[in-house]
Amino acid sequence: MTVHFIGAGPGAADLLTLRAVRLLSEAPVCLYAGTYLDVEVLSHCPGGAELIDTQRLDLDTITDHLVTAHEAGKDVARLCSGDPSIYSAIAEQTRRLDRAGVPWDVTPGVPAYAATAAAIGRELTVPEVAQTVVLTRAQRDSTSLPPGEDLAAFAATRATLVLHLAIRHTRRLASELAEHYGANCPVVVGCQVTHPDEIILRGTLADIADQVEEAGLRQAAVIIVGWALEAEDFVESHLYGTRVRGLH
Repeated sequence: MTVHFIGAGPGAADLLTLRAVRLLSEAPVCLYAGTYLDVEVLSHCPGGAELIDTQRLDLDTITDHLVTAHEAGKDVARLCSGDPSIYSAIAEQTRRLDRAGVPWDVTPGVPAYAATAAAIGRELTVPEVAQTVVLTRAQRDSTSLPPGEDLAAFAATRATLVLHLAIRHTRRLASELAEHYGANCPVVVGCQVTHPDEIILRGTLADIADQVEEAGLRQAAVIIVGWALEAEDFVESHLYGTRVRGLH
């Protein structure tokens, strides 16, 4: 039997991939992070499925559930918020499953930053404004960042910056980033994006912390910083230019 790590996307039940829906509908056991999911996502599970909320469970307990289901001959749907490729802890979980001899696979999902960009109708890469997107997080409240992965170094590039697991440190981070992007650099915060209680905040590095604190945001939010968020007067991409149109 197999453990299927499934990207649940930003939370909306209709933003799951077709593969994700199929795997959910076939799995008699589903582990999910209740903090980040709209409960409607679980409607894709079969009737009578064992549903386990992992938001208060440690990795050992989660692994025990996965191994127990495998030993009972049951496939498991392990729902991860967003896309499993970032900040999903599948590296730790799959390492443990390998040691236990439990097979697993991964199904991608819509990442939260992509859902936030879609909600505001913005591209995060704009010609000659920003051609790089950096996905990172705050160091506090989590493991240390590896040597060389310094926020100031990323900010110095003025690339579009996406901060996960950082909402409680917005004021400190905004102050640090303003030194590189400028205090008037646009910022968007997406919280529970695609959920019924979605919150989208728009501001600058000078005022976004005030908005975050006024809204009382503490988790399930992504912060996007960069000039691509309000770029209007920019050159058009050569990708679709007349000189190369025949190549596509």
